[in-house]
Amino acid sequence: MTANGSAGNAIEKALSVLEALADHERITDLAETTGLPKSTVHRILQSLVGHGFATSDGNGGYLPGPRALTLSGKIMHRLDPARLASPALNALRDRTGYTVHLALRNGDEAVYVEKLTGHKPYEMPSRIGQSLLLHSTAIGKAILAALSDEEVAAICRRTGMPRRSPHTMTSPTDLIAHLAEIRHHGYAIDDEEDVEGLRCIGAAVTGNHGQVVGAVSISTLVHELPPRETRLMGTEVLTTAREISLALGAP
Repeated sequence: MTANGSAGNAIEKALSVLEALADHERITDLAETTGLPKSTVHRILQSLVGHGFATSDGNGGYLPGPRALTLSGKIMHRLDPARLASPALNALRDRTGYTVHLALRNGDEAVYVEKLTGHKPYEMPSRIGQSLLLHSTAIGKAILAALSDEEVAAICRRTGMPRRSPHTMTSPTDLIAHLAEIRHHGYAIDDEEDVEGLRCIGAAVTGNHGQVVGAVSISTLVHELPPRETRLMGTEVLTTAREISLALGAP
């Protein structure tokens, strides 16, 4: 093996141990997770400790060190969800021709952080920074579908589920039943529930711990997206949501 090959192999082993430290403390568990001999894991840990990327817990176990935590904090500060999602959002807009939105959950609502205008001779009545309700939008319902029924019921109590159009669901019981369908399909449809004349399809985006952080959607006029095409478009949106989730570090 060449010198470069040996260095690359050593780096891969060290990275595998560092990554395993996020979930395991004991050398035995680290060795089992990484597939490395205990002696190799111990040697790597000593090096990580020396550089501040690991620390001993005083009981024979190891934890991520202060340097790892500092680096993690710097990285998280620089992460811009809209920037990380940009390639997937642009691809979705170009594949479908519809306006694409990315929104992040903010308590009992969501906020648009990105909007890509579609290839149509009209523009959606939305803007970056605009907040939106969860119970009446495709993005919102996709987010709610990723939560437990108890959490959804609590949100409905707090917000009151205001009616946005004649098609808005205002009953928590009806909404929770509807969310079961969304979980089955993987995407949500706003069928003129927030704004009359508009149809949207959304899918949830998850973060590095697997929790829902927001959702992505396509939006257009009702006649531009007939019901027979919603399944195909739903698959497109769901695929994009998964791509964005991976970009955000989702498992």
